[in-house]
Amino acid sequence: MSTEDAHSTTDDDTGQLVVRRHAAVVAVAHDPDTFSNNVSRHLHLPNGLDGEGHAAARRFIDPFFEPDEIARLEPTFAAIAASLVGDLADGGAVFDAVADLGARFAVRAQSAWLGWRSDLEGDLLAWVAANRAATRSRDRALSRKVAADFDAIIGSLIAERQENPRDDVTMRLMTTPAEEGETLTDPEVVSILRNWTGGDLSSLALCAGVVVHWIATHPDHARHFVGASDADLDAAIDEILRADDPFVSNRRIATRDTTVDGCPVAAGDVIVIDWRAANRDPDVFGEPGAFDPEGNAESNVVYGTGVHVCPGRGLSTLELRVLVRALLAAGRVELAGPAEREEAPVAGFRTVPVRLAAR
Repeated sequence: MSTEDAHSTTDDDTGQLVVRRHAAVVAVAHDPDTFSNNVSRHLHLPNGLDGEGHAAARRFIDPFFEPDEIARLEPTFAAIAASLVGDLADGGAVFDAVADLGARFAVRAQSAWLGWRSDLEGDLLAWVAANRAATRSRDRALSRKVAADFDAIIGSLIAERQENPRDDVTMRLMTTPAEEGETLTDPEVVSILRNWTGGDLSSLALCAGVVVHWIATHPDHARHFVGASDADLDAAIDEILRADDPFVSNRRIATRDTTVDGCPVAAGDVIVIDWRAANRDPDVFGEPGAFDPEGNAESNVVYGTGVHVCPGRGLSTLELRVLVRALLAAGRVELAGPAEREEAPVAGFRTVPVRLAAR
């Protein structure tokens, strides 16, 4: 590929084509017939499905994320965030916005939503750290072990409910009939819960690091967030994440010979959608680092785009909003040392040491 084309697509270390330009990313994401999501050899619901199979899976899954369902979680999430922030910031203590705040909040909020035991927190936090380390290492054997460890946790939770049924979201997932009238198999339940929580626990921790770092380094903007409406605060958080997107990439596999941004792609080739690059494409965003929630909202692809857009966007948005509100209510966020960036292929920050000061 020529140097002229390198800004839009290039080959990474695996030899796969990486799609970077916003227009090309959107085109690929909106053409699932040509660029299939069925890339992994393992069961991935709903992301590993295409066509009617994916549509049917989303019709089953999406009711769990209806706005009314998510709105009912706000008081619970707000209480979790306020308690956690209060404990971490007691006496002006320094804490890490990623591991201490983001990961702990993610585990507690997700556990409250799904009805999981609180005594699993240590295991889930250890998994978050191990998952990020495995991704960072690019060691496939280690990644498989980390995935198996998480599946074992989910499997034990399913077994508990099979023995002693209860009323929670996990049980609903296990017992709600799909369109053909059958309930999900255990592997299907594990796959969906892995999709809902496995990615979200790590991602929410990284999102928290990015957002808290931005608030600490933009105090004038942060002051306006205190009295912002939910809609305005959500838009601001989305914009912060657009400019420093912790969701790095997804893969697609070509179903036929085609071209992507002028580059030839053969049937069976795997390509990589680079969401971070798309969200900072100067052809779309002008000054990619500028803070413009309203102007950039329409083109923001933090949560993806097309039929495979993230179904849990509303849940993640609520979690981040209540966490930010808890921080701002407790004081002024200040950096307490240098933040450390993550290593590719992970994005965001590894650590963001902060403290809360009186306003």
